[in-house]
Amino acid sequence: MDSLTQAALGAAIGEAVLGEKIGNKGAVLGAIIATIPDLDVALYLVYNKFEMLSIHRGYSHSILFSIIGAFLITYILQQTKWANGLSYQRLWIFTWLALFTHMLLDTFTAYGTQLLLPFSDARIGFDSINVVDPVYTLPLLIGLLSSLFVFKDKPSKAVYNYIGIAVSTLYLLATLGVKNHVKEHFRTALAQKNIAYDSLLTMPVGIANINWYGVAKTKDGLYMHKYSILHDAEFPFEYFPINDHLLEGVNLEVVHKMKWFAKGFYTVAKDKENIRFYNLQVDMRGIINNGDLKAPTAGYFEITPALDGGFEFSSGSHVVK
Repeated sequence: MDSLTQAALGAAIGEAVLGEKIGNKGAVLGAIIATIPDLDVALYLVYNKFEMLSIHRGYSHSILFSIIGAFLITYILQQTKWANGLSYQRLWIFTWLALFTHMLLDTFTAYGTQLLLPFSDARIGFDSINVVDPVYTLPLLIGLLSSLFVFKDKPSKAVYNYIGIAVSTLYLLATLGVKNHVKEHFRTALAQKNIAYDSLLTMPVGIANINWYGVAKTKDGLYMHKYSILHDAEFPFEYFPINDHLLEGVNLEVVHKMKWFAKGFYTVAKDKENIRFYNLQVDMRGIINNGDLKAPTAGYFEITPALDGGFEFSSGSHVVK
């Protein structure tokens, strides 16, 4: 999720676990600690875009990191005045929750999170909520701010923060139910069209889980279909060939990592000497149809062969007209 949402969730946890003991400092600590996993983006200063595909949401988003990080951060906090009067157990639970809920929340989004590193590099993702969704974030913020400022002098002030956490959590869980309904719609629609497929990807587009895209993968291509839970409009199925043959001669490390990153849902196109790789698992903004250009989504990765046998790796985006 976006940094604001992660900070809000961490602050809400800090208020819930530490607020009674250290006041608003609990929310401040929670907001700071909850954003630590995303500091892996600083590694863009050291690694290139291609290497960062597997580094971002990698070790810093693993369960092992949440455990080891909780011990380390708890030790550091114990050396500060803010931790006076707090037990080790309470501090550790708070720190672990702030870290673990960050990575758990990210697994609900499309990018995928390598929770099981170093034992497995599988990118786990439920694909049920957009990276930015105010419907999840606003209840958290309203409940938290109500506890910290609006009702700060009332004995029941903590209740508002709990309500905010509960409403956001229920919405997050509800997205899984919506996703299941959407999957059933796509399975029915594919059967009606007599489209046989090997695997199916469903992805929300925009906020509030209203609009979705389905991607049915066959041996040679992808069938894409749009669906809205608010109306019964019939959207056509669009077919895109995978074009695996265009990857022949491309560095095998690049091919392997790009397919891993896309979880198998991708298409390939060629622009002069450049290979364009459309990742439907990560970038789902809807079909682009501008004159002669037809693409499964706006964003793409571009692989340019270099004279020394290597390659240049970059990303781009089609302008939606």
